[in-house]
Amino acid sequence: MLWTKVSSYEEMSQYGAAVIYRAVAAAAHRQQLFNLGLATGNTMLRLYELLAAKLNQNKTDLSGLHTYNLDEYVSPDGGSLPPEHALSYRKYMQDNLFSRLEPALGFKPEQAHFPRPEDPAAFDRLLQNNGGLHLQLLGIGFNGHIAFNEPQSEEEISTAAFAALPTRVIGLKALTISTNAKLTAGGDESQVPRQAVTMGMKPILAAAKILLLACFEQQSGVLQRIRQGRVSPELPASYLLQHNNAEIVYTQDKISLE
Repeated sequence: MLWTKVSSYEEMSQYGAAVIYRAVAAAAHRQQLFNLGLATGNTMLRLYELLAAKLNQNKTDLSGLHTYNLDEYVSPDGGSLPPEHALSYRKYMQDNLFSRLEPALGFKPEQAHFPRPEDPAAFDRLLQNNGGLHLQLLGIGFNGHIAFNEPQSEEEISTAAFAALPTRVIGLKALTISTNAKLTAGGDESQVPRQAVTMGMKPILAAAKILLLACFEQQSGVLQRIRQGRVSPELPASYLLQHNNAEIVYTQDKISLE
């Protein structure tokens, strides 16, 4: 696995946007389908701004781009949060990326895919039928989760079984709820749903390339544990160690791995 140290959030965002842009543009040049896995959260805000600008400036043909978001919150009635909800990841993507793309690029709403709690397996079938992810963008939770694949003890699940987890509805851990409340809900935990539908470990790890970005001081501990080299369901992001084309980009102003 490749570890890339950058100086700051801005440099990380520029680096990530450049990696994604080059991959999308190369596929567009070949007139090929490109399946891009997307993440949400504060880590990605500047990256999406820069990516949209690159795509617009270069008039990149996006008619063959399909995006697949990692997750979405589940509403109390068991469905996805409505797209106008403040915490909806559809709203996040629309506000921070999709609405910034020039219509002439050819990216249509039906090319953006989200897992649905009513039928999580349909998301995996769609991915499989379309050839899997070419590039997956990831953040990392303060407890080491990727997407909403939360840590589980090795007594609960084997290492192999965790790697094979499909897209599914899960309950969120207390740390995830409190962290997301601070970052997106003004600290009000009551506003954060208790369940989410998440892309599984299996489709994530099947991506041709994985790019994980980290820029918070609180992520230092989990990144240090990954560097120890042990893969465990207690640290979901450690499974990137088994991937043959994974890269972790971290900011040295916030994260020390020495």
